[in-house]
Amino acid sequence: MPMDLRETLEGAILEYNKYRSPEAEANLVSISMEEFKIEFRGSFCYTCGFYDYIEDYRVILEDMGLSTVISSIEETEEGAIVTFKVLGGQT
Repeated sequence: MPMDLRETLEGAILEYNKYRSPEAEANLVSISMEEFKIEFRGSFCYTCGFYDYIEDYRVILEDMGLSTVISSIEETEEGAIVTFKVLGGQT
């Protein structure tokens, strides 16, 4: 796994949490060459904007030069674990 990818994901998490916590907080769960999982937790999961909070993270990644698509969303009691597929950008 390229270090640049991990650094980009962690930087995006910091940016995301800076503006969305405590309503939503993102944490890196796992990472591979082709995909990664982010856990989203917080009170946002009880609002009508549930998917918007998840999409916001993808947009932050795009702004940082990493193209991704959401491939699955596993809803949990406290939020969701979201799998993102890497399309391109970081190497």
